[in-house]
Amino acid sequence: MSNSIAQIRSEFEQSPESKWSSLYEKYSADGRSGVKKIIQKFQKKEKDLQKERERLTLMRKYEEQYKEYHMICGIDEAGRGPLAGPVVAGAVILPADCEILYLNDSKKLSAARREQLYDEIMEKASAVGIGMASPARIDEINILQATYEAMRAAVEDLGVKPDILLNDAVTIPEITIPQVPIIKGDAKSVSIAAASIIAKVTRDRLMIQYDEILPEYGFARHKGYGSKEHIEAIRRLGPSPIHRRTFIKNFMGSGEK
Repeated sequence: MSNSIAQIRSEFEQSPESKWSSLYEKYSADGRSGVKKIIQKFQKKEKDLQKERERLTLMRKYEEQYKEYHMICGIDEAGRGPLAGPVVAGAVILPADCEILYLNDSKKLSAARREQLYDEIMEKASAVGIGMASPARIDEINILQATYEAMRAAVEDLGVKPDILLNDAVTIPEITIPQVPIIKGDAKSVSIAAASIIAKVTRDRLMIQYDEILPEYGFARHKGYGSKEHIEAIRRLGPSPIHRRTFIKNFMGSGEK
């Protein structure tokens, strides 16, 4: 008696990718349309995974170029542009043989995908560091210097000293470790992409926590960026303790708070 279509589907779903080709062969003579659809679905999935791995190979170009350095650290930030909240930097060292499918610039990923990848990066990375600069610090020393400060803090937070830094577009002052600034690096390097996801998810989670304390500003929705809703809230309510005063002065009239 042949297996039911549900049983065959379950067999495919529970089998590792390495076993799919043998399952295609096992059920190739089964004439039922449902079985054919299952085979077609997994063959397409296999092609998609191959395409994704080819994309990731291109994203390992810089890691391959600097492979003589054993501890390659990607650096990126989240939150340079918002009107509120900190700027957050991520630093990530991935093992040379690490595969994390769908790694990409965090801005190109859905929130759900970023959360999933955050967990996988935290599990598979050799080291992860996070650094922040507060809104008050941003006002004090400007956003660029605050970003550098957050990046230095992220490197320090790794707990190990990297051999080289792959940075998204910048060269960080006051760091003696060799650095490679890469324009749009979060879309060109797996290490920088991983750092961008760590920074983005960390910051988004923080803004959601701020929203619980200051719900009237809508931080959970816009994450502190200058949406119409956010600007209207600033004009109506005045600045909160987490607003960057140097960023919102254009929205604050002389008669407002």
